[in-house]
Amino acid sequence: MTTATLNRHESSKYMLDKLDFIDDAAIETTIRATPSPDPVFVRAIIQKALSIETLAPDETATLLNVTDPGLLAAMEEAALAIKNKVYDNRIVTFAPLYMSTKCVNNCKYCGLRSENTAMKRGVLTQEQVRSEIEALAGDIGHKRLIAVYGEHPESSADYMVETLQTIYGVRVKTRGGAGRGAIRRVNINAAPMDVRDLAMLHQAGIGTYQVFQETYHHETYASLHPKNTSKADYAWRLYCMHRAMEAGIEDVGIGALFGLYDWKFEVMGLLMHAIELEKKFGLGPHTVSFPRLEPAENTPFARRSSHAVSDADFRKAVVVLRLAVPYAGMILTAREKPETRDAMVRLGITQMDASSSVGLGAYSDPQKAQQPNRQQFILGDTRTLDELIRDLAAMGNITSFCTAGYRCGRTGKCIMDLLRSGQEGKFCKLNAVITFREWLDDFASDATKAAGESVIKREIQEIEKKMPKVFKEFMENYAKTEKGERDLYF
Repeated sequence: MTTATLNRHESSKYMLDKLDFIDDAAIETTIRATPSPDPVFVRAIIQKALSIETLAPDETATLLNVTDPGLLAAMEEAALAIKNKVYDNRIVTFAPLYMSTKCVNNCKYCGLRSENTAMKRGVLTQEQVRSEIEALAGDIGHKRLIAVYGEHPESSADYMVETLQTIYGVRVKTRGGAGRGAIRRVNINAAPMDVRDLAMLHQAGIGTYQVFQETYHHETYASLHPKNTSKADYAWRLYCMHRAMEAGIEDVGIGALFGLYDWKFEVMGLLMHAIELEKKFGLGPHTVSFPRLEPAENTPFARRSSHAVSDADFRKAVVVLRLAVPYAGMILTAREKPETRDAMVRLGITQMDASSSVGLGAYSDPQKAQQPNRQQFILGDTRTLDELIRDLAAMGNITSFCTAGYRCGRTGKCIMDLLRSGQEGKFCKLNAVITFREWLDDFASDATKAAGESVIKREIQEIEKKMPKVFKEFMENYAKTEKGERDLYF
């Protein structure tokens, strides 16, 4: 879709006097207003977040300016408590699957920008998609994907629908031989689309529709996205989640590419986006993502950004957003190093990818994963899914492969109400244990299976203690799973 064909009225109808909901000057003023936060006010804000209430802009800006070590420790403690209240000790895993690397845009920071002639391009055929899914679902054991599409005529909404049908149609024997591997939820990271195309994706069974604003700062956005490209239209991108919800897609994912502009501003932009969606639709973002600018082949900008985010500031960004938007799932990808991701699990992250490849066709042909000119950026964490699950188990986390809520209609406002009340974490513990049992039997190495058994034993004891009314039924499904039945859920 070119700039000439954007249905701009689908975005402008949500605007007030041609102004969008991101007021750069107001955000900057709010950040500067509390250079020395009052400790009493900070602790009051923390208590509000612990009640799973979205924070106001001034409250969030106050947290951003905290430097006192004791208050920072209190914020981090609260971030983990919120995560455990809302999502329990579960971590959801997924894999990114690049469907196309052709792109009409020319973003200065992106390895896939149209002027980067060093990059090898392509669009997966349906047979290639099938081969990728056989590797992901049959060899590795993934149940969830984020399918990534470049903005290009060859990766249109029609192509996306066709690939969704292909992905959901694959059934493959698992590595352990006990079950049949399949992808049960496909989320999409793609260009902003109009309501008609988004409705097509909704009907095809899309999971979460994910679009990142990249940067919420208007001037920076304009400087990074050339005027002759579709992506140059800030408002079209900003209001894509409005159109998605209008089209029936209840689960949407937002994010900012940290390193393009001041990280505090981006945190505030993400908060304002969440507040806007809650205001207009009574429903905030299903997920918030934290990609940080990483080096890419033949992309000098990514190596010399003046707004590079330090590890300490990145850590604070995650903590503040966990407190500010407490109900949202929070995603940290393999862009980051293992030690960074492990630390962030303790600060509120709920979703992580593993055995990841950002090269086109690289799951079925691993040699392609080693070629920088096929990748949008360079990965920081190359752990396999098996290794990540073992490390998570050592930290006391259970890896959940559950997708039951989406197939039972627990999406949108329904799941948000459950998340805010803390009921979703308890309910999903049952399915987490059953799907973890399934994965351990079908895919785990001996070392990971041993680590997983300890986690399962502890989780079953907790279920028996805290959910005695459903324990008998739960154990019946657990026993069936042990005997080889698959995809059982509550």
